[in-house]
Amino acid sequence: MSSRRSRTSREYAQEPKSEVPHANTNGHRHHMHLPRFNHNGHEVTKGIEPEGESGRKGFHPFKFLKISFRSNSVISSWVNILWPMVPVAIALHFALPDTKGAHLAIFITNFIAMIPAANTVGFCGSELARKLPKVLGVIVETTLGSVVEIVLFMVLLVTGREKNVPVIRAAILGSILANMLLCLGFCFMAGGLKGGEQSFHEAISEAGSGLMLVAAMGLVLPTVYYNALNGRTDLELGVNEISNEMLKISRATAIILLIAYFVYLLFQLKSHDNLFHEIYERDELVDKDRHKELAKPKLTLTECIIGLLISLACVSMIAVFLVIEIPHMVEERHISDSFMGLILVPVVEKAAEHLLAIDEAWDGQMNLALAHVLGASIQTALLNTPLVIIVGWCLNIGMNMQFEVFDAVSLVLAVLVVGSFLRDKKSNYMEGSLLVFVYVIIAIAAFYYPDPPHHGGGESSGGESHGETATHERRFF
Repeated sequence: MSSRRSRTSREYAQEPKSEVPHANTNGHRHHMHLPRFNHNGHEVTKGIEPEGESGRKGFHPFKFLKISFRSNSVISSWVNILWPMVPVAIALHFALPDTKGAHLAIFITNFIAMIPAANTVGFCGSELARKLPKVLGVIVETTLGSVVEIVLFMVLLVTGREKNVPVIRAAILGSILANMLLCLGFCFMAGGLKGGEQSFHEAISEAGSGLMLVAAMGLVLPTVYYNALNGRTDLELGVNEISNEMLKISRATAIILLIAYFVYLLFQLKSHDNLFHEIYERDELVDKDRHKELAKPKLTLTECIIGLLISLACVSMIAVFLVIEIPHMVEERHISDSFMGLILVPVVEKAAEHLLAIDEAWDGQMNLALAHVLGASIQTALLNTPLVIIVGWCLNIGMNMQFEVFDAVSLVLAVLVVGSFLRDKKSNYMEGSLLVFVYVIIAIAAFYYPDPPHHGGGESSGGESHGETATHERRFF
């Protein structure tokens, strides 16, 4: 069952008259504000929404661990059983950094450890979102899920500079595809199998699909520009000149996409906040077990912040350790770049967000599920991507949008397929199955997609020279 914000303060808080005349000893009258109490009888702290009030203050380690382990759904609580893998993965990275044959073990342990760590980020984010106004809470919850991506992109950019640019590009598209096809497909399937045909508000679907179509166009156009001009003999532009012009187009596009993201925030938080508030409020009425969710113990604000800091630190370390092992997996285990970048890494990175959205769909809260799925995709395309390009610009790193044609076409087709399913404002398990099938088709194609020329070696001999390793490391994915 999803952990969502309250319907309204009027429904879940006992709110006596806020002002009562009171005369002091000097005969002067002033108004006294009476406290509010939420559904559990806890006095509501000023600035905290009634549903998010825990009735406690500060940090209580045992209660924090107990509440966090239970998480916000049964599946999420099962995922927390994997938490012992987190210290194991970190220890293996430092204990066996260059040991031959240990790279597979390090990769697998970090791959598994990412799931519970990211799950805790999602849970603490949802607990924090409870304490905020409804629409702001949904956006904050989605943004916290994107923090992992932003940290990973920045670490890769600063430490690897140009050689990690292909890593970031693959992760960008892989993240969007995992959200829009795999996660949304499972949401449609979960909602359809439990409740039959599901419906959602046009404000959620149209705004999300429209923004993603614009974002896809912005991400793909620099690639189209480069491939349209590269190799033409009737132009005086050289390859380097075309690349420089494409880099300028990428940076200008990044600024425009970032502005589009702020317009999206203004639309949700300012001009149409009442509309989205009502949509999410109506969605929560569908959950028949809402009273059980409200009665659950809550984290304090301090515990939310501490939990986020600890889990984000673990996720950031694990993500970096995972990326370090990728070239070894490609070389030793012959996993293609495209499959690693588009499929494996994004799936495990987004596991926690996917579990939350699927759980919401299972409870019939399709508007909230769509808000999280499309919101995460929008943030990757309109916020994370422009940020990493602008930071690269400031650091004089050639971070651009020169995606592989296969990746770019997959993105555009995915956006069109999802948009066609959202058009009628209804969903069912068949549409969900089709979205998952599309993702599987892309995964199969990515698995067999060949690495670029000279990938992993420049000479014809099969030896692994230093030049081969250097060439390989320039393109992990």
